[in-house]
Amino acid sequence: QVHPVESGGGLVQAGGSLRLSCVASGGKFSDYNMGWFRQAPGKEREFVAAISRNGDDTYYADFVKGRFTISRDNAKNTVPLQMNSLKPEDTAVYYCASSLDRYVHVARVDWQYDDWGQGTQVTVSS
Repeated sequence: QVHPVESGGGLVQAGGSLRLSCVASGGKFSDYNMGWFRQAPGKEREFVAAISRNGDDTYYADFVKGRFTISRDNAKNTVPLQMNSLKPEDTAVYYCASSLDRYVHVARVDWQYDDWGQGTQVTVSS
């Protein structure tokens, strides 16, 4: 199994940008859907973005469309999440996850994912 590790979180002002990085190891990276989720204090973990095994398809939650971009580099086992036009409501711990579900092209829900990173904190000030 591939195990994701996130980095790149921090404090940013509203309207600013951050680039999160997910580095995965421990398996054939190109076999896995990869996704980003987030969880704010007291709230359920929610889907943010996902990308297919070969990077040919992506899917985004409505609240990040036009602002966030997920991509992947299968040669480097990385899945960056570029976050622009950040809002205070984007404040959360962001998690990278991997999915070996063979029946989906882009995994969109948490139960489709097998391995999770520890998370990286993103704080957006008003």
